[in-house]
Amino acid sequence: MKICGITTAEAAEAAIDAGADALGFVFAQSPRQLSPTLATALAGNLPGHVEKVAVFRRPQHEEITAVLQGFDADTVQADRDSLLGFDDKPVLPVVRNGDIAGLEGHRVLFDSRRSGVGERADWSVAAHVARRSHLLLAGGLSANNVADAIFSVRPFGVDVSSGVESSRGVKDVGLITDFVNECRRIEREMVAT
Repeated sequence: MKICGITTAEAAEAAIDAGADALGFVFAQSPRQLSPTLATALAGNLPGHVEKVAVFRRPQHEEITAVLQGFDADTVQADRDSLLGFDDKPVLPVVRNGDIAGLEGHRVLFDSRRSGVGERADWSVAAHVARRSHLLLAGGLSANNVADAIFSVRPFGVDVSSGVESSRGVKDVGLITDFVNECRRIEREMVAT
C-alpha cells in the first residue's frame, strides 16, 4: 500500500513504522507539493524496500526530468497520457475510467476524476480494471471504507492521501497507522480464506 502526499518526516516515519510499501511525494500543484530537495530529505532514511514515487498530474516530460535531477524516485506516477514515450524510470499510469488499452497486465493506479480531494473512485469500474491489470485503487479511501473497497474491487494494492489527513495536506500519524493496520488485517483475512 502507498501513502501519498508525504510532506513531513513525522508522516514518513509513521508510514514506515506502520508498514507501508510505498510513499508518494507530490510535485503537482497541491497543498502537498514539495521541492525535489525537500522530497530527497524526507526520503533519505527510507528502507530500501519502500518505493519512492514521484507524483505528478499532467506534466511535460521536461518537468519530470527536472524533478528527477534532484529527487531519485523509483517510480513516476502521472496521468496516463503524460507518460506516453517516457521511459527514464518505471511508471505508474493513472487511469480514471475503464480504458486501459495497452496496459493490460501492467500496474496502474485507478483514481477518481480529481486526485487528492477525497472523491471516491467508481469501484464497479475499478473491479473490471482490476481483473485485467495490477490495479492500485485510490480515491476517497480511509480506514473506515478500505475493507469494503478491497472486497469489492480486489485490487493489487491501495493508495491513500486525504483519508489519512487531519486537514487538507496535513497527515495524521494515528490515521496513517489505522489505515495501514486495517489493510494488513484484511490481507491476513484474505490469505486465511
